[in-house]
Order: sequence, then C-alpha cells, then structure tokens
Amino acid sequence: MLLATRNGKCIRFEVGDVRVFASRASTGVRGINLAKGDEVISMSMLRHTEYSTEERYAYLRRAKAEREGAEPAAAEPEAAPAEPESEEAETPAIQLSDERYAEMKKNEEFILSVAEDGYGKLTLAYEYRITGRGGKGIGNISLDRPKAPPAHCVAAFPAAEGDQLLLVTQQGQIIRTPVAGIRVAGRSTRGVVIFRIDEGDKVVSVSRLREDEAGG
Repeated sequence: MLLATRNGKCIRFEVGDVRVFASRASTGVRGINLAKGDEVISMSMLRHTEYSTEERYAYLRRAKAEREGAEPAAAEPEAAPAEPESEEAETPAIQLSDERYAEMKKNEEFILSVAEDGYGKLTLAYEYRITGRGGKGIGNISLDRPKAPPAHCVAAFPAAEGDQLLLVTQQGQIIRTPVAGIRVAGRSTRGVVIFRIDEGDKVVSVSRLREDEAGG
C-alpha cells in the first residue's frame, strides 16, 4: 500500500499492517504521520515482490544505467535529490544475476507523480522502500520552485507505459498525453514539464486511461 501526500511525502507499508475492525464507524489506525498542513491525496495498491535491500539497490543501479545508456538527456533539468538516502551508502553493493534481474524487471511498476505546476515524472516502485505504517514517510517528488512558492502534489499512482493521462487545470484547460512520453526519474526529483500551464493556473486533476481504455 502506498499513501502519497499533498506536500510531496509518501509511505509504503504492507496491507497486513492495517487491522481489521468490526465496525464501519471505527477510527482505524494511522497510515502516515502527517506534518502540519499536509494531507493524504491518494492511496494505491502495489504489486509485492520479495527482495533484499541489497537486491533492491542493485536493481535500481542497473536499471538506471540501462536507461542512461538508451535515452537522450531530458529536455528539462532535474532538481537535485531532496533527501539523500543514507541507507544506500550503508548497503553493500552486489551484482544481480541476469535471471534475478529479469525476474525483478517482470514485476516492475512505475509511480506517476504530478505537481500542480505541471511538472511530473515516473519513478520505479522499487525506489519506495517498505516501512512500518504510521511513520513520517519519505520524499516522493520535489516541489521547490526557483522563483515561486513550493507547488503541491496533485496525483501519485501506478501507471504503465501503454496508458494515457488526462490532466485538467483550474481554468478549464485539458491535455491528453501518453505515459510513454514521461521521463523516468528519481523519487525525490522534480521531473519534467508534462503540461505547460498559464500563469496563475494550476493542475487540479489527473486521470489515468488504461491501455485497453485509451483507444485511438
């Protein structure tokens, strides 16, 4: 389960961590410890794959190297990671066998994150480490802007390469774009421009059209 927030945080934990309550009116348990002024904007179910911490980082390194060798540079510069993950520096580097890499790639998912200023990106679900529920979460998307107040995250959910997106702005502008055209970037980066919006406008809604629904 992945919870994402308006201020660019997220948390991933196992469904089994959520208790079953007898009453619909029960308060339930805390999924994420929100900072003041923040709020949850989405909940997504992710495919679970068994792997060690060493395998996770080995896969991410190899996948990144393959993308950088096959893709041109992005049209828009990425922001530097907002919060370096010290866990990676402390994790011994290993090499995945081709068979194990192919197995993990078969279960690969991408999380699409979009900010209200039209920036967004795809991030490998393997970058979202599994933790216990109720924590403060980790960075999902950088929302800082050079000459403006920080933006807010308006969408964060799994998306596949064959899907399409519909983005709508507060002033009624709409765009339909293929997911395949969106760059894969790190968890705490800003991404690239998906929708160029007018000054004073902002993205308020993002919908996913699955490959079998997108049509021509």
